[in-house]
Amino acid sequence: MIAALDHVQLAAPPGSEPALRAYYGEALGMTETPKPAALAAGGGLWFGCGPVKLHLGIEPGFRPSRKAHPGLRVVGIRAFAARLTAHGAPVLWNEELPGHHRFYSADPAGNRLEFLEPIG
Repeated sequence: MIAALDHVQLAAPPGSEPALRAYYGEALGMTETPKPAALAAGGGLWFGCGPVKLHLGIEPGFRPSRKAHPGLRVVGIRAFAARLTAHGAPVLWNEELPGHHRFYSADPAGNRLEFLEPIG
């Protein structure tokens, strides 16, 4: 039986690690986790924040998905959106999900991310 979601992996183009480190580490405030030595040679980065884990794997010929994305629940969504904007990240509000405030952003590789907070 499935017990929990361990992590979400997104892909990124070769050489994008510095820009991804700035976005996930500085803009989103996630902590970079060292990759195991056996996996580090392939490039990419791992990040975490509490129980949330995001892995970014390097993929030659990478093209971002237009629709697929992780949905990340946040606290204080308006302040979080302002933080991303201050770091130069795009913020596109979407209030179509009942009972939630939410927006979309994209990392420097073009990966779509959804940020949401329940209303109430």
